[in-house]
Amino acid sequence: MEKDFYLQYATVEDKHWWFVARRQILDRVIRKIHLPIDAKILEAGCGTGGNLRMLARHGEVSAMELDATACEFANQRQVTSVRLGSLPDQIPFAGEYDLIVAFDVIEHLDNDLAALSALRSHLKPGGWIILTVPAYQFLWSHHDDINHHKRRYRLRGLQKVVRQADFSIRYSSYFNTFLFPLVAGVRLLQKFLKLEKKSQISNDLSVPSPLVNQFLAFLFASERHFMGKLSLPFGVSALVVAQKR
Repeated sequence: MEKDFYLQYATVEDKHWWFVARRQILDRVIRKIHLPIDAKILEAGCGTGGNLRMLARHGEVSAMELDATACEFANQRQVTSVRLGSLPDQIPFAGEYDLIVAFDVIEHLDNDLAALSALRSHLKPGGWIILTVPAYQFLWSHHDDINHHKRRYRLRGLQKVVRQADFSIRYSSYFNTFLFPLVAGVRLLQKFLKLEKKSQISNDLSVPSPLVNQFLAFLFASERHFMGKLSLPFGVSALVVAQKR
């Protein structure tokens, strides 16, 4: 990710509707797996640390991040000591965890299978992994370019690589479904009219008016009521919950 982009993330991820709603969805997903009270949790690729307080409600959190700038922002939250590290070969922790999360991480990596296999080695027997990724290659935009993404996923492709890493999938779904028609329509129109510009990325991270921000957060977050019950048929993102065999 571009360095200046981390500053934008750190500025908005506590209040922007997308981050706020996604945390509510992920919080619900984690509650569904019934971790032990003393659970040990690792966030691999924590960015600027927007998920750390939510994760800390479920157990003792460790976190790693590739970029030194993002790592500095994450440590300012004073939730845990965030360490520099990378996947698959530089995980700065030796212990085993009850849960590892990688939220919008593996799409950045050349070898997603190697990364998942490395994370598996840091899970306790029966431990859990939760992954989220951006969905559908046809939604590729300059947002993906500036974030240095390698790919977007179909749910079937994500399931395949998770199974190849020797996990048992317990739940999988697309999400950000309700807003999918709007997002897909805008991105396809931008491509057709060749309107995409770098400045539009800043607009993606701009917090809209309070009323609009609240409405979008409510609409997106309402999908949490389906998580673990139904597999949504399409969405801007995809999610897999899996367990170490």
